[in-house]
Amino acid sequence: MSNRTLNLTDDLVDYVQRLGVREHPVLAALRDETAKLPEHGMQIAPEQGAFMSLLVRATGAARIIEIGTFTGYSSTVMALALPPDGRILCCDVSREWTDIARGAWADAGVADRVELRLGPATETLATLNDDSFDLAFIDADKTGYDAYYEGCLRVVRPGGLILIDNVLQGGRVVDGAEDGESVRAIRALNEKIAVDERVDHVMLPLADGLTLALVR
Repeated sequence: MSNRTLNLTDDLVDYVQRLGVREHPVLAALRDETAKLPEHGMQIAPEQGAFMSLLVRATGAARIIEIGTFTGYSSTVMALALPPDGRILCCDVSREWTDIARGAWADAGVADRVELRLGPATETLATLNDDSFDLAFIDADKTGYDAYYEGCLRVVRPGGLILIDNVLQGGRVVDGAEDGESVRAIRALNEKIAVDERVDHVMLPLADGLTLALVR
């Protein structure tokens, strides 16, 4: 047993990804395709995807909203975990990246479960007028996280989950010398959620940090 999280070496990461994840062939192919892009670091890790997939199945989530889709790994892994009548609403501003995602959805046989809305996510959130979502995943521009969090609090039902990615910013959140806009925005949101009585939460040191907020 241990009272703190292990510092994962590259060998341990490889071990986790080899034995701890059953990655769908479409997802593996999507990782390979995305690796060719300069922005490939924006894609979630396969072990994070597997964890999110299990959350969808374990909670019985049927309606999901995703803020920031990129090339589609997270939306595909969650859509694969949905029941046949489940749906995921994806919000992104890039047609180029989401065209890759569309291909992955089709290849995985989940295109009928996914709705893509291109445009600022705050505008899409403003069009939603009930709290009918079971789960939200936020992984977009960090300076917009607070607005996305507030929007998701409005549309995720009580007992639903909000997942917030990149909350450790590669460790920069605890580096006093780091003062970029994204780091400052994440620090502020982390501090806000820590005392937010509207949710119960845990921050996990998974990949670049993943916060789970359970809506009260």
